[in-house]
Order: sequence, then C-alpha cells, then structure tokens
Amino acid sequence: MVVTLLAVFLVRRSYANKRVAAENKAKGAAFLAENAQKEGVKTTSSGLQYQILSEGSGTVNPRATDRVKVHYHGTLIDGSVFDSSIARGQPIEFGLNQVIKGWTEGLQLMVEGEKTRFFIPSNLAYGDRGAGLIGPGSVLIFEVKLIAIH
Repeated sequence: MVVTLLAVFLVRRSYANKRVAAENKAKGAAFLAENAQKEGVKTTSSGLQYQILSEGSGTVNPRATDRVKVHYHGTLIDGSVFDSSIARGQPIEFGLNQVIKGWTEGLQLMVEGEKTRFFIPSNLAYGDRGAGLIGPGSVLIFEVKLIAIH
C-alpha cells in the first residue's frame, strides 16, 4: 500500500513538474524573443543573451578550465531574486567548468573588471529540474562582475 501511494505521489509530482516546466519555457521563450530586440543585447549561437553594462580593464578572457572570482545578482524574469553574492557582501570563487552552462559560456566572453547581464535560457541553466527557488524550465537573469581570473 505504501509503495502504491509513493508511486502515485511521484507520478503526480512528475506531471506537475512537466506542466510547470512547459509553462515557464513558454514564458521564457516570449521574454527572450522580446529581449533580443533590445539595444545592446547580443545572442550567441547557443541562445545565451548578454548585455555589457560596463567595460572591464582586463585584456584576457577566462577559459572554461580557469577559476574566477565574481560578484553576481540573480533574478527570474519576474524580477524575483533567487541568489545574490552582492546581498551577502561576499564575492564567490569557483572553477568555470563547475557551474551552469550559461555561466561557463558567458564568463568566457568577459574580461576582468567587466560587468555583464546574462539572460540564460533554461537549457543552459537548470533545465526541467529547477533548483531551490528556481522553478523548472526557468530563464535566469544574472548581473555578473568578473573580479579576477586565477
């Protein structure tokens, strides 16, 4: 009986997750289509969109195998904040190949000191699984300042 109830719960949860992912993907696609028309927004072949907010003083782009130090602020397309090193007052350092695909690709376009806004399609973020406050199928928006490349 318990196994049957657990199976029913998991099937319902999976269906709900797929429905929410499909809704978020549709909203995200509409957002990205409109956003691509805005001045200064560029789109890569993968679908990542970015907008340089302030130029950096560096001359080297990080590689996927480098470690980087950044400050960032992450929101969903409705403006709700899901994470922010700026709010915590502490930049983070990580291996560029240890984060979502949108960050790995986007940060390689930057130089030290640059501040860029990334619009990351769900397939370059958490996809249909979501993560924490990020629902499945969500487009993510990050303002990122590249502080250092190690």
